[in-house]
Amino acid sequence: MMHPLLLSSLSTLVLVLGACSAQDGAAAAGKAEAPKAVAAPFAITEVATFNEPWAMSFLPDGHLLVTEKSGQLKLVATDGRVGKVSGVPAVAYAGQGGLGDVVAHPGFAENGWVYLSYAEADDSNNRGAVVARAKLAIAGNGDGSLSELSVIWRQEPKMSGGGHYGHRIAFGQDGKLWISSGDRQHFDPAQDMSGNLGKILRLNDDGSLPDDNPFASEGGVAAQVWSLGHRNPLGLAFDGGGRPWVAEMGPRGGDELNLIVRGRNYGWPVVSNGDHYDGRDIPDHSTNPKYEAPKISWTPVIAPGDLIIYTGSEFPAWDGNGFAAGLASEALVRIEFDGDNAREAARYDMGKRIRAVEQGPKGELWLLEDGAGGRLLKLSDPSSREAAAEAAKAAEAK
Repeated sequence: MMHPLLLSSLSTLVLVLGACSAQDGAAAAGKAEAPKAVAAPFAITEVATFNEPWAMSFLPDGHLLVTEKSGQLKLVATDGRVGKVSGVPAVAYAGQGGLGDVVAHPGFAENGWVYLSYAEADDSNNRGAVVARAKLAIAGNGDGSLSELSVIWRQEPKMSGGGHYGHRIAFGQDGKLWISSGDRQHFDPAQDMSGNLGKILRLNDDGSLPDDNPFASEGGVAAQVWSLGHRNPLGLAFDGGGRPWVAEMGPRGGDELNLIVRGRNYGWPVVSNGDHYDGRDIPDHSTNPKYEAPKISWTPVIAPGDLIIYTGSEFPAWDGNGFAAGLASEALVRIEFDGDNAREAARYDMGKRIRAVEQGPKGELWLLEDGAGGRLLKLSDPSSREAAAEAAKAAEAK
């Protein structure tokens, strides 16, 4: 049940969210049970709104980069003012394609590098994702500019259609650049090692290839690959031990949370705990143990758009938990880990499609709503001094 306070341009509302928890067994191929309602309080601050926001990344000084799918890159100051960033490359904006992820280099304070993923089209209008890096400079008026932009990775081959780019990017604790590459809705490329579709990839920060990748000796694009057999992986995060976890959309049913193991095959499109949209059956993971099974399988789907593993102090009880952004589920899904296993611990109803989730510099949770007018929301502990001050300020504005 919501109890909204009057919103201003930087407004706060404190509410008790109806949450749903799903007791999903730790068994690798277990399907999540229907969630049951629990209550969880958040203080929610509406910071800004955007047009089809897709991703966000904090800079060391507290600025926040936000991508808009149509090709705009925005810069949010610590006081909530929104500036524009120039020098963004042209994108192929259609379907699920456009400007995608953004992430700052771990050494951004020293080198100024930021990384962008986006869709591009060739002369035949076939399309694929690319990752580029550029130097970011921030002006005194709150705007930014990119320079020295260069493409360091491309999906191969480019395909027809506008879906399943994946193109989530993240730096691991190993300092490597990890990329999720979707199957582009063409199924079989996820099992074809002559291309990099339907794979999780691992590169050096300049796009060159690490010599310790599992298929490095095969050369070509295979040398980029860390794992294969993925459909539409949109969430990529690392646990405290540096292990990558991926949340990916299944077909009709069978959304997945996978622990990504070096060189393993995750089965798409040969196996899935979902079915084809036309009703045709796909064999479950349990029918073929040579493929890695998901740690959580969601039917009905949550439609995960993003994933983080939380390490902040704002919500200390959730240290080490995962948070998945739910699109179709319109929820923030909390995940508990136990070694190699995981389960859905709670589901917080947000009332809107949630495109992205991020951890803020002070440990708050930040969300982006999907679509036109998508809001940037800050979630904090309502008992904290800062949240109480923001609530009081909003109340005074009544």
